[in-house]
Amino acid sequence: MQTVLRGPSSEIIISPDTPIVMIGERINPTGRKVFSAELQAGDLSRIPRDAQAQANAGATVLDVNVGVASVDEVALLPQAVRLVQDTVDLPVCIDSANPAALEAGLKAVRGRALVNSVNGETAKLKAVLPIVAEYDAAVIALCMDDNGIPATPEARLKVAENILNEAAKLGIKPEDVLLDPLVLAVSADPTAGLVTTTTARLIRQTFGCNMTAGASNGSHGMPEREVLNTVFLALLAQAGVNAPICNPLKNGLAIRAIDLMMGHDEWGMGYIQAYRALPKE
Repeated sequence: MQTVLRGPSSEIIISPDTPIVMIGERINPTGRKVFSAELQAGDLSRIPRDAQAQANAGATVLDVNVGVASVDEVALLPQAVRLVQDTVDLPVCIDSANPAALEAGLKAVRGRALVNSVNGETAKLKAVLPIVAEYDAAVIALCMDDNGIPATPEARLKVAENILNEAAKLGIKPEDVLLDPLVLAVSADPTAGLVTTTTARLIRQTFGCNMTAGASNGSHGMPEREVLNTVFLALLAQAGVNAPICNPLKNGLAIRAIDLMMGHDEWGMGYIQAYRALPKE
């Protein structure tokens, strides 16, 4: 099953049989006070720098989020999308909880975008899926619904099935839905990582869909978070998550190492190129 995304003149294929696609997470004000303040002041100068740095580190899709208090996302998100695609020839992942902002961002896209995100909530399905269908985008679908985040892999799988069925009613194919098995903090629930990876395996076995996940969410509240993130990325990949949302500046070499060890990097050239691209002391 192949999910095809496009930049201004490039194409990215997400597939179980191809190297992992890194969705760069850096263009997002969450947890970035300086970036948040810049967005509130109308200063977008950091966006091209972050776009180029992530591309240099191996990201092949870039998440774009400008959601911060007092900012007009409908006006700002298209500007951010244009800045990213003027800087790097990569597909973008339009990231907003505001359907109007999603649509405005999609109008600015050159190529074929990914939408972040929909979930199984009735209102969310009705608000987001028609926009995805209208603009022929792909979409990230979180395995949660009106009852919240299911506690078991089987319940999350049921939510995934419902989302796929609702998407199909609008002509959105399964290959254009990147299911997210949901990553929760192990500091709050020591079984959270196991539930996520088990859900991912069930999704792969049952639907064959491509998957994403916010790998770093699992390490919140724990020491040495990058160690946990690296280990969890490997476990997620083994379970079938092939388009994680992560920080390529920190995780890029690990992702290429995972590809190599999983047999998706002929002669280790992807790993070697990633190593050579690292800043040297």
